[in-house]
Amino acid sequence: MNSESRERAGRFVQLHQQGCFLLPNAWDVGSARILESAGFPAVATTSAGVAFSLGRPDHDFFSEQAPEDRVDRETMLRRVREIADEVTVPLSADLEDGYGEAPETVATTISMALAAGAAGGNIEDFTGDRKGPLYDPALAADRIRAARAAVDAGGEPFVLVGRTDVLLVGGTLDECIRRANAYLAAGADCAFVPGAADATTIGTLVRELDGPLNVVMGLTGGTLSLDDLRELGVRRVTVGGSIARAMYRHLLSAARELADRGTFSYADDQIPQSDLNHLFQPRP
Repeated sequence: MNSESRERAGRFVQLHQQGCFLLPNAWDVGSARILESAGFPAVATTSAGVAFSLGRPDHDFFSEQAPEDRVDRETMLRRVREIADEVTVPLSADLEDGYGEAPETVATTISMALAAGAAGGNIEDFTGDRKGPLYDPALAADRIRAARAAVDAGGEPFVLVGRTDVLLVGGTLDECIRRANAYLAAGADCAFVPGAADATTIGTLVRELDGPLNVVMGLTGGTLSLDDLRELGVRRVTVGGSIARAMYRHLLSAARELADRGTFSYADDQIPQSDLNHLFQPRP
């Protein structure tokens, strides 16, 4: 990691020390540059958005998606590097489950993310197996512990996030709290609990967790604002693949208008070519 990347990663660590910030999710260099231009202090990747941009499904239950259809680790980390090389703000990487069950595999994934220029990354406990959708709690904590060891061995600033998908697979809030605290104890700098979208649940998590909380908005059309989440004590807010899905919704609408009606009203709301040319000027 060069001095510029190290400085960015240090800023990312500091963002997690106090307050509340919004970390929007990009899927390619263009989307990351647009989010950066809006003034966000950092950007994250979305595995869903990256997968969709490659014409692939996002990581899901294997009964609905064959494991071989999943975007592989090398492809995902290549996209992380592409984005990290083209933005001037810190980049956090969505690393799914670390691309393998074994703690050693997770550690390698973290080392690869560091080498790609990421300033942080998530490791989740979702397995993709409907019979056992979450990794065993002890193994899940060992996976975070291995990730922490890889970060420490790298010697660079990096925000390690332990994500639990308990709420997404129908588990209880108590189990969610136990797992999130176990991941924090194992070395995660921040806990990520997708599926927590109402004030009561989020307030309970903030009180019961032994570290900062990341929640994801934009998945269910929740009414909580960033100010609401700040008041509740949330440290970090992401939006997952919601921006990418909104973009693809516009693309699908344009395609249907062209195919079904042969009209072009979709173009009335486009960004002028000159604006995009200016935005995407190569950096000196």
